[in-house]
Amino acid sequence: MATEHTTGVAGQASDQGASSQYLTFTLGDEVFAMDIRTVREIIQHASMTVVPLMPNFVRGVINLRGAVVPVIDLQSRFGRATTQVGKKTCIIIFDASRDGEKMELGLMVDAVSEVIEIAQAQIEPPPQFGTSIQRDFIRGLGKVDGEFIVILEPEHALNIDDMASIVEHNQIA
Repeated sequence: MATEHTTGVAGQASDQGASSQYLTFTLGDEVFAMDIRTVREIIQHASMTVVPLMPNFVRGVINLRGAVVPVIDLQSRFGRATTQVGKKTCIIIFDASRDGEKMELGLMVDAVSEVIEIAQAQIEPPPQFGTSIQRDFIRGLGKVDGEFIVILEPEHALNIDDMASIVEHNQIA
């Protein structure tokens, strides 16, 4: 009987089950990750249309090939200062689901780093304490080279209904 053999995060072989790929990015000097399967594309920061009466963490919307895509400042969403736009500032376009329908959302981050592979056995459940981010925003903590990377659950970090209302508002306008 064959066993699944994967390469762990640090490049060591392991028989501890499946692994997944994660896109890593920075907010300030912290590294975060999200499941690469939800990422549609990564674009350079672009000018946005500001939508009145939206929460501070909604920086605006962009037109992406004819689609209105809300952009969330992830730093601000976590209760921190707004992201200062620099040369490496990117918007991660990802798929979110609402009532069984997919919609695209954008996350503004300081920089995108790399795609890494993390074995399921190397992912710990979200901590009960010790992080400034709400627990439901976190899928888990991935152990990479002896350090933990916070793996985000982007759909939980955002109120999908609010994002849908932004899209609907801009389609009517």
